Amino acid sequence: MSEQINGKANKTAARNGGNNSQARKGGGNGGQAKGGRASGAPSQAPRAKRALTPRELALDTLVRVAETGAYSNLQLNRALQDAQLQRADAALATELVYGTIQRQLTLDHWLGKFAAKGLRKLEPWVHQLLRMSAYQLLYLDRIPAHAAVNEAVTIAKRRGHQGISGMVNGILRSIDRNRAELTVKAINDNDPVARIALRHSYPEWLVKRWIDAYGEQTAEAMCAAGNEPPHASIRVNPLRESREEALRQLAEQGIDAAPSPLAPAGIAVRRGGNLADTEGFREGRWTVQDESSMLVAEVASPQPGMAVLDCCAAPGGKSTHLAELMGGKGKVWANDLHPHKRQLIESQADRLGLANIEAITGDASALGERFAAESLDVVLLDAPCSGFGVIRRKPEIKWTKTAGDVTEIAAIQRKLLQSAAGLVKPGGVLVYSTCTIEKAENEQQVAAFLADHPEFQLDAEWPEAVLQPLRQAGVLDERFDGQAQLLPHHFDSDGFFIARMRKRP
Repeated sequence: MSEQINGKANKTAARNGGNNSQARKGGGNGGQAKGGRASGAPSQAPRAKRALTPRELALDTLVRVAETGAYSNLQLNRALQDAQLQRADAALATELVYGTIQRQLTLDHWLGKFAAKGLRKLEPWVHQLLRMSAYQLLYLDRIPAHAAVNEAVTIAKRRGHQGISGMVNGILRSIDRNRAELTVKAINDNDPVARIALRHSYPEWLVKRWIDAYGEQTAEAMCAAGNEPPHASIRVNPLRESREEALRQLAEQGIDAAPSPLAPAGIAVRRGGNLADTEGFREGRWTVQDESSMLVAEVASPQPGMAVLDCCAAPGGKSTHLAELMGGKGKVWANDLHPHKRQLIESQADRLGLANIEAITGDASALGERFAAESLDVVLLDAPCSGFGVIRRKPEIKWTKTAGDVTEIAAIQRKLLQSAAGLVKPGGVLVYSTCTIEKAENEQQVAAFLADHPEFQLDAEWPEAVLQPLRQAGVLDERFDGQAQLLPHHFDSDGFFIARMRKRP
């Protein structure tokens, strides 16, 4: 779902923070010489495997993501853990991976001008190397051009042959010489779909969909926001400390933080490193979570003593928030389909000191077999979705998802909503949320549900602390009926949809 334990850090010179068949094999040959060796001769120690440079690690990750469909954030985290790079090198590798995937359509547009034989016939690792290097030349001002080009040529020599390295050198030097002309503003196609897609590097089908839904200006703002690095944010555990106390402690640790302008319990962090590797996190005083995601539990507004169900809970960010809002009293069942994710939820609850959470495993569409009908005060369905609201965290989504995927997942959402509805008490609350900006999965999904379930109605009684910043930002107006779509450029946070519905008494 939408909570991210490990997000990209802020962008300074770069963003702070697999196995690849094309990687050059390391290690030496320490076996016996022909004919054996004399008894007692000293053994030859195996040659140490050469450490990967940040660009090599980034290249391996890019190829892995492209060839296997792996999530960029998970693949990169594994690679960084294995490599144990210095912080600055890890930051460079992180920036190169996310930036190259985000900008790949625009990069290919420019690379194609100088690749005599085109890009389609290139080996995957060569194509990714050119993209990654062009990204440095055209988007990262603080990386010297000679460093980007020379390192690319070195990698090409190690992994390929003289012809490949010569081609890489020629294309990149041409890019460098023509940088003044290779700008986004120079892309001026008369067709707004083609222009926005190429300027901001999005597939045309998705741009057209967003223009149809939101208009040209908003669609372009959404695309631009999706290419920005997400800032870090934490949610304060009110059972352990106040937001003011947390801010004071963060300041004492030299962490640049401020109250979230969006989430009542949130703190936005501009520079702070890995917030999951801090004393405050380990002691359960805060949780790493995006600010938009924090609103979901706030909108559900569970009260102490209630019976609450989170249908699709892992890794537990919203479940723990619900439990905190209940003051640790009552019961929150945190369900997830995958048994291995149960431990994630339990460890979150233990760390935060929340004894009123019970992690359970099961298909969310079959929860009616576990819970009695109309037995729960609050049911939260944070549904599986296309994820277009978190493109800045998982940029490969825009290249791997299709319109058909949206249709298929909307059908799953309808089934889950049907199941969740039967568990809500008369007078109880059903909250539906997604981390996408697709109307087919959001407003249209809710409208279809309400048409089929007249016993439910939209409920605009959201907490005032949630409504106020949304009104001030123009996200909500007098037509607000209990559902809201946050777009990525509204608060520099994830795109999120939330609907609160109440079952008629």
